[in-house]
Amino acid sequence: MVSSKPRKQRKALYSAPLHRRQKMVSAHLSKELREKFGRRSLPVRKGDEVAVVRGSFRGRTGKVEKVELKKLRVFVEGLVRRKSDGSEVKVPLHPSNLVIISADMSDKKRQKIVERVVS
Repeated sequence: MVSSKPRKQRKALYSAPLHRRQKMVSAHLSKELREKFGRRSLPVRKGDEVAVVRGSFRGRTGKVEKVELKKLRVFVEGLVRRKSDGSEVKVPLHPSNLVIISADMSDKKRQKIVERVVS
């Protein structure tokens, strides 16, 4: 993104292709992981354990159940909201309101990302 105009920034965000949106769902790493990996943030993925640091669910932790790239939202296990009819729905969270506590390193591509920085 070259322009500094807010309108163009929003347009770039909303019309970004999925492979670019993958980077947009990045969250900060905890202090321990930051030292271990040598970087500040990683894209959130299913299986990561995250802590909520902003919003009404602040202080809660859980595993990532689902990542929606189209809406740039993350769903965490156990974070539900009760609707007026009594049913429960999962709460979508923006990745900037999360901190990754433990990263799922089973993916080879993700391991390469981390190794690239450490070495």
